[in-house]
Amino acid sequence: MLRIGHYQCVCHPGEFERNLETVCEGLQMAAERGIELMSFPESLLGGYFASEEDCRQNAWPLYSPQTQELLAATQDYPVMFMVGFNELRGEDLYNTVVVVERGEVKGTYSKAFPVVGYFTPGRETPVFDKNGHKFGVIICADGAYPEPTRIMAMKGAKIIFAPHYNYIRPDTLIDHYVNVRNDHIARATENGVFFVRGNNVEVGYQESLGYEGVGYGDSYILDPNGQIVAAANLHAQTLIWADIDLERHYYGSNKAARSAKVFWQQLRDAVLAEEG
Repeated sequence: MLRIGHYQCVCHPGEFERNLETVCEGLQMAAERGIELMSFPESLLGGYFASEEDCRQNAWPLYSPQTQELLAATQDYPVMFMVGFNELRGEDLYNTVVVVERGEVKGTYSKAFPVVGYFTPGRETPVFDKNGHKFGVIICADGAYPEPTRIMAMKGAKIIFAPHYNYIRPDTLIDHYVNVRNDHIARATENGVFFVRGNNVEVGYQESLGYEGVGYGDSYILDPNGQIVAAANLHAQTLIWADIDLERHYYGSNKAARSAKVFWQQLRDAVLAEEG
C-alpha cells in the first residue's frame, strides 16, 4: 500500500515566497496524514502567464537560488513531492515539474504539449521510484494525448501524476470539465495505472493571464478501473489522499502496451502516410 495525495491550492503568480509557504503548508498537512507521495499544481512556484516577458521574470534554472530555498524549506518533511515551476534552460523556457524528497532533487519532467507557445516542448519521459513503486509525471494538456502516459506505463510506472493549472473561460468551462475527465479515465484504464489529476483553484480575474475565468479545482485520484477513489471539492483549497494497492490486479490492465507492441509498425506507417 502507498498513501498518495495532491494539494489543490491557490497560486499567486509572481510571488515565489508566498507560493513556497503554500508548499510547506501542504507538506505539513500531508505529513500529519501519513501521505508518502504527493503533487502540487503546475507552475505553482512562479505562476502561469500569458506574456513570455512576464514568464521570464518568474523563471529560473533548475539549479538556482530558488531551488535551493525550496530544498532547504522542505528537507524536514517526510513526504516525496512534485511541484511546478517555469524553468530556464539556456535561453529556452520549459514548463517543468521538479520531484523532491528530503531536500534532494530526484529529477524533472517538462510538459510535452505546452498550451502557451513560448514554452519549448519536453520530450523526455522519466520514471521515478518511491519505496519500490514506480511513478511518472505528466503536465495538464499532456493527459489528452495517449503517448506520454503509455510510454511511462511501459517503463513500469503504476501511478501517473498530472499537475494542472486550469483557468478556463466561462463559455468553455463545461466542455473542458467533461473532456478532461474523460481523457483521464481513458489514460487510467488503457494503461492500468492510478491517475492523479491535481489541479489548482482560482476565483475571479487573474491579471497574469488577462481575462476573467474560473479555476474550478476538481482534483481526483482514479484507480486503474477509472473509478474515483478520492476527490476535492470544487472552488476550494483542499488536500486529497488515498491508500492505493499496487499489488492488486485490475481488469484489463495495460491494454495500451499490448496494442503498441502489436500495431507499432502499422501506426508508424499511418503517421508517415498522413505526413505525406
